[in-house]
Amino acid sequence: MSKHLERDLESIEREILAQSSRVEVMIAKACQALVERRADVAKDVITNEPEINLLEVRIEEECLKILALHQPVAVDLRRAATVLKINTELERIADLAVNIAERAASIAEHPDFDIPEKLERMFEKASDMVHDALDAFVDLDVDLARDVCRRDNEVDDYNRQIISDLCEIMRSQSNLVEVALQFFSVSRHVERIGDCATNIAEDVIYLVDGEIARHHFKGSFRSL
Repeated sequence: MSKHLERDLESIEREILAQSSRVEVMIAKACQALVERRADVAKDVITNEPEINLLEVRIEEECLKILALHQPVAVDLRRAATVLKINTELERIADLAVNIAERAASIAEHPDFDIPEKLERMFEKASDMVHDALDAFVDLDVDLARDVCRRDNEVDDYNRQIISDLCEIMRSQSNLVEVALQFFSVSRHVERIGDCATNIAEDVIYLVDGEIARHHFKGSFRSL
């Protein structure tokens, strides 16, 4: 591998880690906005989206330049491809954080509706999955990546339970349908964050082992 290729790969890896830090902050703030009924924090999350989008485009352009100019092979090709895919997942997570922040701003107008306890736990699990998936990328830790994939089932289970609880509330208390639907949306967005974290973890497995692990985990770990 040439020194120029190594330099460029290290550069985009630094950029993707900087992007991941920004996205993790957005997740944390979206959760804070929801739990603390903070419309101002929700607004802060929303205003940060354009920067994430600009950085996502820049990282993608740099990845494509590496592929075109250096024509990497084997592990170097996997490094560039993995950064490209993780970049897309991070932008999706940022979009989901913005969606949650928008719901949180509406929910703040209904202080009498308690936040479902399961939703807070689900949010914590999904956030941990994102953090651990990114740590797995930094450390090239396949075991941690596979553990993240296993945990996706837990987040999915929480989502089903929350939706069931909210449906029961809407059936029994029609005056709460509007706010319950907001929480319904939040739960779905948090579940999607867990999915994106799983995708990142699967990308790490591909990077390290050369194994395309997508679609392998949803059913295979449920009985473990």
